[in-house]
Amino acid sequence: MTRLPNRRLLALALAAGLAAPALAQAAEPFTASDIRVDGLQRISSGTVFTYLPVERGDRVDDAKVGETIRALYKTGFFEDVQLDRQGDILVVTVKERPAINKLTVTGNKDIKSEQLLKGLADIGLNEGGTFDRLSLDRVTQELRRQYNDRGKYNVEITPTVSPLDRNRVDVAIAVKEGKAAKIRHVNLVGTEKFESEDILDTWESKEHNWASWYRRDDQYSKEKLSGDLEKLNSWYLDRGYVDFSVDSTQVSISPDKRDMFITAGVTEGEQYKISEIKVTGDTILPQEDVERMVFQKAGDTFSRGLLEFSADAITNTLSNVGYAFAKVNPIPTSNRAERTVAVNMQVVPGPRVSVRRIVFKGNTRTADEVLRREMRQFENAWYSQAAIDRSKIRLQRLGYFESVDVETSPVTGSNDQVDVVYNVKETTSGSFVFGLGYSQSYGMTTSVQLSQNNFLGGGNRVSVEASRSSYLQRYGFSYMNPYFTDDGVSLGYNLSWRELDYSDFNTAQYNSTNGSAQMIFGVPITENDSFSLMFGIDSNQITTYPSYTPQSIIDYIDAMGTRTFHSWRTELGWARDTRNDYFMPTRGTYQRLGLEATLPGSTAEYYKLSYQISKYWPIMPSLVINTRVEFGYGDSYGNDKVRDICWFETPAVPGIPADGDKPAVPGTPGTTEVVDCATNPTAKHRQVKASGLPFFENFYAGGTNSVRGFRDNTLGPRSEIIGGYYRGQPLGGSLKTVGSVEAYFPKLFDSPSARVSAFLDFGNVYNGTDNFDAGELRASAGVALLWRAPVGPISISYAFPLKKKEGDEIERLQFTFGGQF
Repeated sequence: MTRLPNRRLLALALAAGLAAPALAQAAEPFTASDIRVDGLQRISSGTVFTYLPVERGDRVDDAKVGETIRALYKTGFFEDVQLDRQGDILVVTVKERPAINKLTVTGNKDIKSEQLLKGLADIGLNEGGTFDRLSLDRVTQELRRQYNDRGKYNVEITPTVSPLDRNRVDVAIAVKEGKAAKIRHVNLVGTEKFESEDILDTWESKEHNWASWYRRDDQYSKEKLSGDLEKLNSWYLDRGYVDFSVDSTQVSISPDKRDMFITAGVTEGEQYKISEIKVTGDTILPQEDVERMVFQKAGDTFSRGLLEFSADAITNTLSNVGYAFAKVNPIPTSNRAERTVAVNMQVVPGPRVSVRRIVFKGNTRTADEVLRREMRQFENAWYSQAAIDRSKIRLQRLGYFESVDVETSPVTGSNDQVDVVYNVKETTSGSFVFGLGYSQSYGMTTSVQLSQNNFLGGGNRVSVEASRSSYLQRYGFSYMNPYFTDDGVSLGYNLSWRELDYSDFNTAQYNSTNGSAQMIFGVPITENDSFSLMFGIDSNQITTYPSYTPQSIIDYIDAMGTRTFHSWRTELGWARDTRNDYFMPTRGTYQRLGLEATLPGSTAEYYKLSYQISKYWPIMPSLVINTRVEFGYGDSYGNDKVRDICWFETPAVPGIPADGDKPAVPGTPGTTEVVDCATNPTAKHRQVKASGLPFFENFYAGGTNSVRGFRDNTLGPRSEIIGGYYRGQPLGGSLKTVGSVEAYFPKLFDSPSARVSAFLDFGNVYNGTDNFDAGELRASAGVALLWRAPVGPISISYAFPLKKKEGDEIERLQFTFGGQF
């Protein structure tokens, strides 16, 4: 066997980063009668032949040898390649690179493992792939750079490669992140016309402060500092300092790599005024209309920010009439001698663009039709940025998607058409709750509730519920079609039957058996406003407990002369919703005004007014404030019901039950016998009156949905002390005032399904407007966590009552689980 002499190919060695393997070179050209590949373990010879630039019968010379070796190294499969000659047979001897058996990353917290492993796979470092030491070195350097960007300069990254049998290796990357270096001081040198503190308030890079644990604004990164220097430049340009410049920037780190110090030297220059400002180019719209969009005039202090704002206003207006690629170029011409700037707002509209196609991606469950009916941008219509943005908001407010992103792509071969693509990420749009429990007092409790806001992906809302225990039986069904007509008129139905002991809901002691049927219509008025109309019929049978039910409730029932209340009812509602998201809004307002009333001929004739408003204020990306206020008021209409009641009373005997199955209480009336007043003049007599809002329609306050920190439904008027209750029973009231100020922290969790907040709640209920007293308002403060779990929302709050009175029922830790959302 004749071995071809070897030589190094320097260019190949530099490209591959290897230790210059020996390359065989033919001493003299020959014709290869056959080709043999030796040294293969995992890779098939057929795969190698597909990459070889030489075939059987080809002439092998110096050039062909070099070309062959380069081609095999380029595959990345081999760490050594040699060519030999055995007679007229070309022998290719290779040494395969090992395969990665297992790849693990440990110690990483700031960078998630999923994100890290995906990045490794993108450069070919993944389990089952070919191991390349050069790639591992690049990964180590890149990881170190990413941690430095997060302010962690003490990071230690240790890769370990463990050889295995069958030419395999295990790769382990151990990360020791260390602590982030903190910015201890930021110094601006040369700022004379403005206070450095005012300028630095706009920076993302801030000195270490009490809120840095949350905002992480004291961590240095090169990219963040570059952005801050641009903000510094904008600060002065927005105030007319055209000649402003940043002369130097210095970043130093302490020897222990824990503290950072930033210094920037600047030259402020002089302030400039605007000598002239004009609009030129093809404005498309009337010239005077476009000029009105320019916010600066001659004589004003020059401001780059206001000029850019004016340019954006013109661009946005043109984009709403089809000019998607319109540009406005503010061209300033400065006069340093007079310290003035002449500005030319040059309008370049570009071609008028139409939307060829609207495409939805990511909606695996939701039908395209459900998304398409929310569109305000239409296919084959002129492009409108406002309509595209509005369509995105409407999709976000459906509550079916965790995120909605929109992108515009030009149509190939056309300069006046685009496709609009909405990328959605679906989330749970309903809940399933199953409960099973047991208590010594009430026995076995079972409940099943299924609610779906996007039933079968068709956008309809369906809810089915069944609950049963010794104190509650409830069955319900509701259905809502939000697009009963193509114009957006909605139609829904509610059916329910319920038997409930109210005493188990922290209210007065009585039992209610209620059946109802309702039909609901919704009509859109404007893009944000809607009107609703409800018609319903219900029957409510009240059962009281002698010696336990408050006297005011018994008097109301006696005055009405019945325990069964039949009602024909209607409700009119107006709502305005400008929120940007269904689950986690960060801006916008929600308002609702409602009037509910029973129609004449109902057993009890009354009405209820309600109003609520909730506004979200985006203070910064890491902080959103929500202010919420809710009012409710109800009263009867028509004449009050007055009735005389006469009865004979049998004294109670201790330990012997009175009327009903509850034991008599010594000193209170026992069994009674109601008689006719006209024929029984010696009977006891009293006059009862039914007026105002019926007790079973009262408003309640306290608990997770109103004033947290107080037990559910326990605020407001109470009954006399009765039935062993040492503080009276909550009765609710006809007037409700509840409010809240809540701060949400969107950045505290990376997950869009979880949200933490700090809140201040206040409110109470009163027995009519005459009894309203601001001094009786209760208040609490605390923190809350809302998690959109797969089975439904979970809300947990911990509150400290700030304003309370003796007798209030305090419950600091409160939570709700499941239910429709």
